Amino acid sequence: MDAPGGPVVLADARTRYELDMIADWARREHPGARVVTLGTPAAGNWPADATLLPARVVWLPPMRDGERRVAMADLLSMTNPRRPGPRAQRRIGARSPDRAQVVSGAPASTGELRARYARSVAAGESFADFVGREAVLALERAQRQLIGDRYKVPRVVAEKITASASFRAKAAGLARELGRPEADVVAEATDKMAGFVAVQSHVAIDLFTAIFRSLHQRAWSVSVDLDTLERLREINRSTALVFLPAHRSYLDPMVLADVLSEHDFPPNHVLGGENVAFWPIGPLGRRAGFIFIRRRFGADPVYKFAMRSYLSYLVEKRFNLEWYLEGGRSRTGKLRPPMLGLLAYVVAAVQEHPGIDVTLVPTSIVYDQLAEVQAMAAEAAGGTKKAENFLFLLKYARAQRTYLGAARVRFGEPLSLRAALAEAGEGRAQLEKVAFGVLDRINRATPISATSLASFALLGAESRAYTEAEIERILEPLLHYIGDRGLPGPDPALCRGTGLRETLESLHRVGVLDRYDGGSQTVWSVSAGNHAVAAYYRNGAIHHLVNRAIVELVLLGVAGRAVTGADTGGLLTAAWAESLRIRDLLKFEFFFPDKPRFRAESLAELELLAPGWDARPADPAAAAAALRGAQVLVARRTLQPFFDAQLVVAEQLAALGGRAVDEDSFLARCLGVGRQMLLQGRVLAPDSVSRELYASALKLAANRGLTEGNGETDVRRGRAQFRDEIAQMRSRLAQIAEFEAGHPGHPGSVGNGGA
Repeated sequence: MDAPGGPVVLADARTRYELDMIADWARREHPGARVVTLGTPAAGNWPADATLLPARVVWLPPMRDGERRVAMADLLSMTNPRRPGPRAQRRIGARSPDRAQVVSGAPASTGELRARYARSVAAGESFADFVGREAVLALERAQRQLIGDRYKVPRVVAEKITASASFRAKAAGLARELGRPEADVVAEATDKMAGFVAVQSHVAIDLFTAIFRSLHQRAWSVSVDLDTLERLREINRSTALVFLPAHRSYLDPMVLADVLSEHDFPPNHVLGGENVAFWPIGPLGRRAGFIFIRRRFGADPVYKFAMRSYLSYLVEKRFNLEWYLEGGRSRTGKLRPPMLGLLAYVVAAVQEHPGIDVTLVPTSIVYDQLAEVQAMAAEAAGGTKKAENFLFLLKYARAQRTYLGAARVRFGEPLSLRAALAEAGEGRAQLEKVAFGVLDRINRATPISATSLASFALLGAESRAYTEAEIERILEPLLHYIGDRGLPGPDPALCRGTGLRETLESLHRVGVLDRYDGGSQTVWSVSAGNHAVAAYYRNGAIHHLVNRAIVELVLLGVAGRAVTGADTGGLLTAAWAESLRIRDLLKFEFFFPDKPRFRAESLAELELLAPGWDARPADPAAAAAALRGAQVLVARRTLQPFFDAQLVVAEQLAALGGRAVDEDSFLARCLGVGRQMLLQGRVLAPDSVSRELYASALKLAANRGLTEGNGETDVRRGRAQFRDEIAQMRSRLAQIAEFEAGHPGHPGSVGNGGA
């Protein structure tokens, strides 16, 4: 019964010392209160007007460098400052009483709790267990007021989910579909949920951070977009955040977690593949917010049900999430196509709870250099991915000892998931449109690094070395263009003079560039076999240049068009149709905005390339003149690898006649033929010899119905037309190369010592 003078204090105490502390606190703060241990069976006997007040002792780590935190020394001494044993508690209480504080959760009457219990808990579940779970959740909220939001972690998750009436009803439905007993489905789902639910603890978060922070702190200096971060903090007060970063490194989650922790955001629940759940990452990571899941589980309906239930719970309770839409690290430096499974589960969770929304946060993490690029480039070229294990981790940690420059964390424009779904409309493409919108926003937020621009300059069509002055002449107009566009560019000083030399030296130190000092001038070139690595850095920025590159190709396409009178409208109509045709060729390589925005951006690019074009008489010849007079042309360096790869695929398709394509053997053949064509000079970009680029080109062909061979004439004709279309694009790139060579400031021009 409720004591006359105060509430019933539910003490969440592990030891006698903690229970005594809570009792002393209750006597001071709530005279006359009755103190009982949390979980007592007497909960069912309290009257409806009894007020229940949960309380616990929070143990704080010692002060270290101005903040309370767990250190590696604690791990090595096998102690947990946030959960000391009985003897340690008495010692800490005597020497550092400020490290032990009693917190209380929000009170609730027995009547309120019974009403909540009736609404949400399946029949047969214990009321006392329900009261215990609610008390723990209230204490977690109170504890965060003391230790900060970075330690917002869910408790008793699996128990709370599987005890809910909603879970049991859905399990019963699934059991009927599968023709199995309901109890079996519930037991299997509970067991599978236990395999991936993040059982977080404060000390695990501290230790995980302490261990893995060093891997990125030694390698990179991290900068962050503070303005958007503050905006996200405000949004997070009303909705959960779903961070969707581009995936470039194994350390992406650690870098982002460190940034968010430093700014006191609650920890994300990070969904990742089971392939990286080896010791010690798996056991420690699962307690620090990582949810390790199967790469594919579509054939296991109970696993799908357990995962949907877990994500629905996290969304309902507004815990922040994080996963990588691409499904794996980029092997080329560009964004990969989205994997929609997890997004579909979150959409289902939001739709299941009408009053709930989540905010999608497009996130870009860009590195000046990555130690793992060599391996990823080899995989893109057809190599085998090495398995992740403890030995792999040790080698990876050694590689991270070298300083690799800056890591920049930037956030794209956040968007409400409900609003994004409404804008995408109904139908099968709805989810894909939302994902493409996120990826487009990631691209827009991605900063251009000096490393990217240096690689862009050196990966020209000419297979030769460049002096620093030549590289600077290539980059100078590009820097002006970046400024005119208002793009997130690098510090220009890193692309000029001493800064440029430092940028080139940084690429030389890791073997990407060769430097030759034996002549009158130092010259730089991409190291043999490392064109794919240089391309990885270049590709991190070229999405900013794709629209401009398309406009350049379009101008060549309309240059010979006959136009009657001042038919500017007719010329624009033709140019727009050509823009869409080229965009369609590149739709499996880049993420484009919707057509109205693409049109507006293309017109803005045209205005930069040919100012006042809309006031001139329609003259197709002026299109070519605009290209000849342009200060910067980007199409050749931006698009050559992709059209080179498409040419290999198109020619091999045409060689099949009307026969069907076996993807694995076809791509293997393309790799061999691509290397041959590179040696013959028939393709120009060494980084175009890439299984990933060939796979994208094959998707384009499949989208056009060119891979399902049936011996029909129209298939053979379509493949030949595809080959001719790609050849036409490459011909235009060759023309642009001629225009570039004719520019007075271009390294290849006669006035600058070119051929």
